Amino acid sequence: MTNEPTPVLVDCDTGIDDAMALLYLLRHEGVEVVGITSVFGNNTAAQCATNTLRVLELVGRADIPVAVGAEDPIASELTYLATHVHGTDGLGDAGLPVDVATAPDPRSAVELIDELATRYAGRLRILAVGPLTNLAAALRAHPDLTERVADVVIMGGAADAPGNQSPAAEANIIHDPEAAQEVISASWPTTLVPLDVTMREILTEAHREALLASSEPAANFVGAATGFYFEHFGMESYGRLSSPCHDALAAGVLTGDVVPLVAPLIDVVVDCTDGPGRGATICDTRAKWRGFTGITGGNCTVVLETDGTFPETLVASLTASRA
Repeated sequence: MTNEPTPVLVDCDTGIDDAMALLYLLRHEGVEVVGITSVFGNNTAAQCATNTLRVLELVGRADIPVAVGAEDPIASELTYLATHVHGTDGLGDAGLPVDVATAPDPRSAVELIDELATRYAGRLRILAVGPLTNLAAALRAHPDLTERVADVVIMGGAADAPGNQSPAAEANIIHDPEAAQEVISASWPTTLVPLDVTMREILTEAHREALLASSEPAANFVGAATGFYFEHFGMESYGRLSSPCHDALAAGVLTGDVVPLVAPLIDVVVDCTDGPGRGATICDTRAKWRGFTGITGGNCTVVLETDGTFPETLVASLTASRA
């Protein structure tokens, strides 16, 4: 038995919720963030790498390598970047310095993924909270990657819930459906944390006030950044100032702080057509919800129910004194 923390690589398009996930993981005793790769999505991959470094410098962890990844989908045209969701500076206009003292790692995202999967062979876990282009590219370049990575936890998709970028599709998946299909159908264990649960784990004004009242810089930043997020999500999605815990909830699933109430291993297929369902994650949830029997196995564990308490865990983690 070993008490060493679990090595985790985070693949992200760093905006507000990605930053929450990173700061939560950096404070978690059970994991060690050993590398971060950026991908287009909330902004360009280059800007997302800069945003990541801004977050790392805030908490004195610029020692973690940050590699710039894909700027375009693997098989289609880039259609949009979600800059409107995350503020002018990409991190909620919360006052973080725009310039960074640290340069991105000279390796590409694919190179960093491959090197860390070799260094931590069989132990490396990947948290993917952006479009899955980097992981698909890594699989294409290194087909044995699935044998060296323990598992992949993905924030993305919608099982029985509606999409947030189309009636059927969630943002991370619709940015690059072909990449998502390759990653989910690969032979490594995957866990999908979709909108079905991320939209139900809600940060409120009370959580934000606790973050702002903390003496911890990370908590203050998240409290300030969520002000912008609340304005974007709150009234439209919930009728009050609040926001979902998208990427941070997936991080909580990875660490085990979130124990899903319902998470069957089922078949998941990504719609890669050019029709109105493009980007949909078609999840065969019939066995759970509709009484079908005889549906066994699958290619992905899909989190369908959580208990709604992760926001309290997140706030407690970020506000805990590090003195």
